Amino acid sequence: MPETVYDIFVIGGGVNGCGIARDAQGRGYAVYLAEMDDLASGTSSAATKLIHGGLRYLEQYDFGLVREALKEREVLWAMAPHIVKPLRFVLPYQKGLRPRWMLRAGLFLYDHIGGRKKLPATKTINLGKHAAGKPLRPGYGTGFEYSDCWVDDARLVLLNARDAADKGASINTRTKVIAARRAGDLWEVDVLHLGSGETETIQARMLINAAGPWVDKVLGTIEGRGDDHNIRLVKGSHIVVNKLFDHDYCYIFQNPDGRIIFAIPYEDDFTLIGTTDQDYAGDPTDVAISSEELTYLCDAASEYFSHPVERAQVVWAYSGVRPLFDDGTAKAQETSREFVLKLDEKPGAAPLLNVLGGKLTTFRVLADETLDHVENLLGAKGAPWTAGSTLPGGDFAIGSFAEELRALSADYPFLLPTHLRRLLRQYGTRARILLGDAKRLADLGENFGADLTAREVDYQLEAEWAETVEDILWRRTKLGLRLNNRDIKALEAYLKTRRGGEIA
Repeated sequence: MPETVYDIFVIGGGVNGCGIARDAQGRGYAVYLAEMDDLASGTSSAATKLIHGGLRYLEQYDFGLVREALKEREVLWAMAPHIVKPLRFVLPYQKGLRPRWMLRAGLFLYDHIGGRKKLPATKTINLGKHAAGKPLRPGYGTGFEYSDCWVDDARLVLLNARDAADKGASINTRTKVIAARRAGDLWEVDVLHLGSGETETIQARMLINAAGPWVDKVLGTIEGRGDDHNIRLVKGSHIVVNKLFDHDYCYIFQNPDGRIIFAIPYEDDFTLIGTTDQDYAGDPTDVAISSEELTYLCDAASEYFSHPVERAQVVWAYSGVRPLFDDGTAKAQETSREFVLKLDEKPGAAPLLNVLGGKLTTFRVLADETLDHVENLLGAKGAPWTAGSTLPGGDFAIGSFAEELRALSADYPFLLPTHLRRLLRQYGTRARILLGDAKRLADLGENFGADLTAREVDYQLEAEWAETVEDILWRRTKLGLRLNNRDIKALEAYLKTRRGGEIA
């Protein structure tokens, strides 16, 4: 039998699972987290990459959700100013859709119900004179400019996991839960380590199922349960095209079907367009954008931009499955994004908590409420602590990114400004750990293209659980948009030489 008994076993390495693991370990609970693939390999890396209140949820009278999410914008910005940044969104008024008074009223609420302090307020603009009006079709007059935030979603997950591990949590990727059973007041969880093929039994006092789209499937491995239905799978797809405009404003466009899409500056040279909302019945592992979704996103953007967006312009597309709590709503886009924590508790038996639904912006609140259950069931340890904390690399003040960049440039003058800026955006102050004592570019080892060096890859392997090319190019970075086939083959060859080495 295993010698270590953990307080909490968390299933799922998405934003909710990693957020819970970080919060719990920081309070003094012993945490084991198992993720069957890479961190953020599912829904958490397939978002629109926004920290936002969800303006459209006001129409569904989800005022509580919007208020909670709006409060989190500046909390998360302060926690991770390297991977979170403020954005200004432009909403053009479109005759025949939502009336001006409704847009004004919604944005007034958006400004005032969430405790906004640092983000600028909404203002009405003239698109005939505003920079954001130039790429649009002629005829747009009134627009509304408001604030939200952007986040590198996959790195948000990773940094929660990194901080949890730094505090003592056991973070295990490529580790699949194959069975779980109650043994009195403990859980016995059988895991399969996919890399080695070895199985292991882990004991824990509490089991938290935060498997996202796989929540119901995971329940089928727990004590023979297989008939649970808690979530509604809703597919969202995005496309990336070469940049459509030269300013830093983002767009939120209304569509005649009631849905909205965003067009957001992305990775300096691209524009991100999304998302779709439709029910999904397949395996979340196999989700992919459909031809119909491609057409929908191109057509919806083309209704607004003066130059049509063609399918041939798409350089990358991705899809994810949102695991929303099934509230019986008729339309996928109207299903609530609120989370539900469903407790399975029996006298004298180890408890199970299922995490259902939620959104990227409210992961910290979800973790905090999860820990309320943990304290009630296992006994209190440390106090709530995440609201004023920083994530790894985020220990600098909001608004001081430029100052941090100047300091980093002074210490590593041999690196190009674009290279340093990317490293600071991704790693924050931990870019110095990555760069170490390098005195010249050659000290960073082989360059695989787009300034991705062997030193950076090694850091990801040793400190960020990366194992594959996909981990590195699409989750730790987005350099898959820039590397060519020759670059990728060189990276694959390098990883082969590293296999067998120690990986954190």
